Amino acid sequence: MHYILFDLDGTLIDHFTTIHKSVTYAQRELGLHESDYAKVRATVGGSVPITLSKLCGDDKVTVAEPLFRKHFEEIIFDDVFTLPGADWLLENLKKRGDKLGVFTNKYASHTRSILAHLGLDQWFDVIIGTGDPDCPYRKPDPLFTAHALEQMDCASEEALMIGDSPYDLAAAEAGCIACHLVATGSHSAEELSGCIVSDYIYKDLHELGEKLFGLDRPK
Repeated sequence: MHYILFDLDGTLIDHFTTIHKSVTYAQRELGLHESDYAKVRATVGGSVPITLSKLCGDDKVTVAEPLFRKHFEEIIFDDVFTLPGADWLLENLKKRGDKLGVFTNKYASHTRSILAHLGLDQWFDVIIGTGDPDCPYRKPDPLFTAHALEQMDCASEEALMIGDSPYDLAAAEAGCIACHLVATGSHSAEELSGCIVSDYIYKDLHELGEKLFGLDRPK
């Protein structure tokens, strides 16, 4: 059995339009310049405070974050969708007997709601996000990775991390976990190649499923 931790945004789902709309809502409310979609997308992965710090300024995070979260919760399901290959990959890994978990900087409550909305929750044994009273951490904090391994009930050498950004790689490295990245999120394959060898980068989940797990691509 494999113990596989998946990042969420940019790895299994596309929620970038919702995030972009929520960022620009906060910027408008604060009288700031509105960031375009590409710029917002490139900042996602490190947590909402880090994204807002980059786009609104360090001094505006404490006032921007409540505005962001208010709007985000109002439109949380409007533009979210499952990335191609996610259902196929998760279903086949579960059929093999692997233990699957989501490991994300997204709020745990939002993560559970989104996974249920998209029908992905059925494949996961563990859902690990931020914001719960017992989990105040964020990637790449080593304590967050340790918490994930504890929740998965496995050792680091038994685990595998699938993500889409350097934050995911850093979180994996913090726990000595092997990591593979897909170029479907905030970073392109070229950008990811600056932090990990190309053999561990895949263009999408279908390629990852075929090359890493030996699965047959659906026809």
